[in-house]
Amino acid sequence: MDERDGVLTAAAVQWAPGEDVDANRDAAAAWIDAAAARGARLIVLPEYSQHCSGDLAATAPEAAEQLDGPFVAMLTERAAAHDALVVAGLLERRGGAVSNTVVAVDATGVRVAYRKVHLYDAFGSSESDWLTAGDPGQVPVVEALGTRIGIQTCYDLRFPEATRRLVDAGADVVVVPAEWVRGPQKERHWTTLVTARAIESTVHVVAADQAPPLGVGCSLIVDPMGVALAALGDGEGLAVAPIDAEVTAATRVRNPSLANRRYRIA
Repeated sequence: MDERDGVLTAAAVQWAPGEDVDANRDAAAAWIDAAAARGARLIVLPEYSQHCSGDLAATAPEAAEQLDGPFVAMLTERAAAHDALVVAGLLERRGGAVSNTVVAVDATGVRVAYRKVHLYDAFGSSESDWLTAGDPGQVPVVEALGTRIGIQTCYDLRFPEATRRLVDAGADVVVVPAEWVRGPQKERHWTTLVTARAIESTVHVVAADQAPPLGVGCSLIVDPMGVALAALGDGEGLAVAPIDAEVTAATRVRNPSLANRRYRIA
């Protein structure tokens, strides 16, 4: 964040990772460099950026890495090179289990590792057959770049309380790496839910989805009034936009829904 004007440039990276972890690592590094070249210091890559396939139940156990593995090492190196916070999803090996994990990484290494709580057991999928769910007590918020950034992923969007807990913990920006599976009305669900989470909690949301063939694309950055500051279609690319702390503050004066609440999330 430029402390003179309180504006942080964010980028949502939209691309289609495949099964080759080495190729994905190289591609992710190139996307980070491209986002930084456009001024981004908060750079968000999709869920499953380290490895993805059409049959993750079969391929994930072999592809999973520990947090001290080569994928996170690359993220740390690129974050250091650009003085950035990089957020990305990977398959994490934890003993004999595999977690769907999102890391927030800067020059010092992993600041937060969020293990996905809401596994995608819906629309014909069943992540819980092969993934271990994260602890529901996690409240993954990291202070970086002059702001507080909350982390969730994909299916978490369908649970408003997940976002609200992050905001109650001080988040002014929420990032959402995703692999939003294609299907009837799924693009509409994705953009509607991202926008709703921004409006109801008066936060900026940076939502980075995979491009087709597996994801719907449609990555976007939304401000606290629900305005899409940057948005993509279904091709690979970058959505880049400023996150202005003054916009958040002004919105919360005009729309004090957080202050007017009668209920709290335990």
